[in-house]
Amino acid sequence: MKPKDVLQEAKELNKRYNLFITLNENLFNEKASPKNEEKINFISVKDNICTKGLRTTAGSKILEDYNPVFDATVIEKSKKAKYIVVGKTGMDEFGFGSFSMNCAYEVPKNPLDETKSCGGSSGGGAGYTYASKFSNSSIGESTGGSISCPAAFCAVVGITPTYGLVSRYGLIDYANSLDKIGTFGKNVKEAVNLLNSISGYDEKDSTSINKEKENYEKYLGKDVKKLKIGVIKEYSNGEGINFEVEKEFWEGVKKLESNGLKYKEISFRLSDLVLPCYYIIAMCEASTNLAKFSGIRYGMAKELKGNFNEYFSSVRESYFGKETKKRILLGTFMRMAGYRDAYYIKALKLRSLITQEYKKLFKEFDVLLTPTMPILPPKFAEIEKLSTVENYMCDILTTGPNLSGLPMISVPVKKDRTVGMHFIADHLQENKIISIGDFYERIR
Repeated sequence: MKPKDVLQEAKELNKRYNLFITLNENLFNEKASPKNEEKINFISVKDNICTKGLRTTAGSKILEDYNPVFDATVIEKSKKAKYIVVGKTGMDEFGFGSFSMNCAYEVPKNPLDETKSCGGSSGGGAGYTYASKFSNSSIGESTGGSISCPAAFCAVVGITPTYGLVSRYGLIDYANSLDKIGTFGKNVKEAVNLLNSISGYDEKDSTSINKEKENYEKYLGKDVKKLKIGVIKEYSNGEGINFEVEKEFWEGVKKLESNGLKYKEISFRLSDLVLPCYYIIAMCEASTNLAKFSGIRYGMAKELKGNFNEYFSSVRESYFGKETKKRILLGTFMRMAGYRDAYYIKALKLRSLITQEYKKLFKEFDVLLTPTMPILPPKFAEIEKLSTVENYMCDILTTGPNLSGLPMISVPVKKDRTVGMHFIADHLQENKIISIGDFYERIR
């Protein structure tokens, strides 16, 4: 496996599927490359994670010419572990979406069916992980399910760790209290190997968890028959869940049962409040984070005309996409005096209740299980017809764990099938989701 072959393949895949925003044309000259080419691991990286000297746009025109002068902590760590970055993958602008169709550049296409979405917002990374012969894993990022969603749609494994387990230093934020960097893999082992490399305490990130670094690879191949599984009823059948998704998901559940694992159907008491709670908090934080892109210190600049407000508005009108503007407006409204208590503060209180509800369930169950996504990968023509609410409803199964900072893994219910089994565990119990994800992968 030589860098020139990897780069050539990436270019060919990009022509067909639009998986990258920027390719690493200096792949041949990477100083991190070990002398023994057999030891090189090639990865792609979501385009909202800073890479020194390699353009980082967060899927937005406002950062079209941004070339970071530093590497994010996860990039530094992956390079030390002999991972080489092939390129920066396509994503929804600043992570705003479930289908990668809000990207200001080319929209990634699903390698399993070019007429369908890769999922979002880390769509390009999941697509490349599936399609590449040379790359077995990728670095993604999730705010409300942006790793799990494309993992399911592209039939790969996606690991979203506990909030704070992986440093966010060098990440262009969507919502600070929700964002988590994680990994994709062709299989559980590959996703775990990359997670091993990028996890761990980082003093440059105030939310980083200061705990002894763990080797998650040791949880592969474990006996999981003592684990208690709770299948959340509201999220696994009935209204809002595609018939085919429901059918394949329950086939997966029965497969676990026939191999010695016991499960119980349970209810999640606040299931109908999770999505509005998530979107209120996420949009409020997003509108704050995006305020810095004014064309003065950060973001593309224009000719200086008028007063600050006029210039500021002109820059943002020119370079932000429709969905980004929508979320800024909604988030700003919900933070305004007179509305803050009614929306934002109430959502924060509800978030605590949601987390408490998960904690109650984890007293009885080791792992909670749902389908990853309520639908199959939709065609682009179908997505264009969806209303805003229908778009947001696609996140119903993944936003809850992200709100509470819980670890989760999506494993394809069957090889090359675009339905995911979504295993969720309590904080810092990656060992359980890795063990059961690996077990399911072996028996499916």
